[in-house]
Amino acid sequence: MELNGTAAIVSGGASGLGEATARELAAAGCRVVVADLNEQMGQVVADKIGGLFVMTDVRDEQSLQAAVDAAASAGPPLRTAVSCAGIGWAARTVSREGAPHELAAYRKVIDINLVGTFNLMRLSAAAIARTDPADADGQRGVIINTASVAGIEGQTGQVAYSASKGGIIGMTVPAARDLAAIGVRVNTICPGIIDTPIYGSGPASEDFKAQLVAPVVFPKRMGAAAEFAQLVRALIENDYMNAEVIRFDGGIRFQPK
Repeated sequence: MELNGTAAIVSGGASGLGEATARELAAAGCRVVVADLNEQMGQVVADKIGGLFVMTDVRDEQSLQAAVDAAASAGPPLRTAVSCAGIGWAARTVSREGAPHELAAYRKVIDINLVGTFNLMRLSAAAIARTDPADADGQRGVIINTASVAGIEGQTGQVAYSASKGGIIGMTVPAARDLAAIGVRVNTICPGIIDTPIYGSGPASEDFKAQLVAPVVFPKRMGAAAEFAQLVRALIENDYMNAEVIRFDGGIRFQPK
């Protein structure tokens, strides 16, 4: 699908994978809505790429609908939605002290990562459905969801995070089948260890990242956010990619912990 002269919405677009994706889509000629809770960082990203920032909580229907409406009324037709909003969490189902996993924490991870992703998918797909077809195949748009390798082979202490990301993976095929009738493709990317600001900086951070890189097959490093964004763009522009779950991980296979 041709990106130039279209609109896109990226949740979690203020930093990390979302920021890199927003920059990549803008470079391809998209008018990008940066949807994020972080107003300061989100506005900076939007200003730099000539886009629009909308403060957004992906868990809240009205908040996310406002962001989708902004993308749909940005001028060019809305063709793309990319879900990058998410949080990490680490806790065992039962701790070493015998305490059960906090239910509120589990629900928060599910609400942001899984429900938030579905929320953007359903609302953006409805908006995209109101546009005219973009090509002879009747294609109207593309949705890219972000899961994780942890949704396939989660580690100790990742029960909430892995459940949320596994749910995103599980939505891919049925969502693609549902949305085929309106000409919308759905693909999911499963990143491995990606170098984003979440890991901090300094000697301690670098030592920790070196440990994370150990199981990566090749290249022997963390992935870059810009490489993730490049894959997002490739999946959008390749019209025959649909209903796929793509590992983006340098061949890593997670150990139990």
